[in-house]
Amino acid sequence: MQSGGSCFGKFFILAFVPLLFIIFVALNYFGIIGFSNINIHTFVILVVIYLIFLFFIPHNAYVVECKIRKQFKVMQKELEKSLEKTALTIDNKTKSVMSVRDFLDDFFKNIRNDNFAKIASSTFPMLGILGTFIAIAISMPDFTVNSSKELDNEISKLLSGVGTAFYASIFGIFLSLWWIFFERFGLSKIEKMTLNLEEIYSKYIWSQKELLKFKYNQKAILDNEFTKALKDIFNLDFIKELNKEHLNSYQNIIDTTSKGLKELEESLTTATKELNNTIKSLNETKESIEAKKSLEENLEEFNKAASELKSLLESFDTGLEGALVKVDRELASAVMHIQNMVKLVKE
Repeated sequence: MQSGGSCFGKFFILAFVPLLFIIFVALNYFGIIGFSNINIHTFVILVVIYLIFLFFIPHNAYVVECKIRKQFKVMQKELEKSLEKTALTIDNKTKSVMSVRDFLDDFFKNIRNDNFAKIASSTFPMLGILGTFIAIAISMPDFTVNSSKELDNEISKLLSGVGTAFYASIFGIFLSLWWIFFERFGLSKIEKMTLNLEEIYSKYIWSQKELLKFKYNQKAILDNEFTKALKDIFNLDFIKELNKEHLNSYQNIIDTTSKGLKELEESLTTATKELNNTIKSLNETKESIEAKKSLEENLEEFNKAASELKSLLESFDTGLEGALVKVDRELASAVMHIQNMVKLVKE
């Protein structure tokens, strides 16, 4: 595919027929053609709508397709670079996983504004309707005239203005249809270009079927390897060894637990002995305290007794002599009584 020449021809084709419409209106306005009376405001509105149409033309797919062909070599080089960057080797075959269509869509976005292309077909009819209402509003007559003749003239101007105002709506609808036709025509040519490029580079790009097949093959290989690994790991010897390890671990746990319980028992025994000794010491201390208390009580009683004994001795020393005299008397009297009794007995 070779790059084309200038895209001005594409631009001119889109602009030429609407320009003929403008020329036709201008000839009527200047009276060269007496097809219809055109007001100046209607002519100005049509010119404004046409200028807006010229602004949108570079974003039409019919013109964009020409720009793409002019940049085809540049696009092809970028496409090949992208294919190299996205290369993937499978079973000793190296191909790209990139989509040619996605690459071209991104490349086209740098050439035209998609937003302008999408709203153009609805913009022109809206501009035509807006122009019609503006023309009617401008040509609205003055109904405050006094005579009927003047009123008839004003009504004639209104009807004339309304008639020419609809040229704006007609022109807007025509531009929309004209735009849609060349937009679809250009998109079909771009689609054809895309299909040709996909066919040319198909041998350098992995297809979806190949990638899907590779994906399932890899999954099957992984499943087989996983199954084999499970068989290698979970064999009888491995299970026996695993059980043996578990038994050894269990025995170690039992031995460790028994040792710990024995140490705990010894600790409890020692603690019990120490507690008994402590209790015994406490008991001895209690007996000593009670003995000391009893000794103090006895000592106090002894002191009291000694004091009383001292008082008694003092009183005894004082009345000792009188007591002895009294004893002698009594003793003499008793002897006398005894003698009397002996006598009586003898008698």
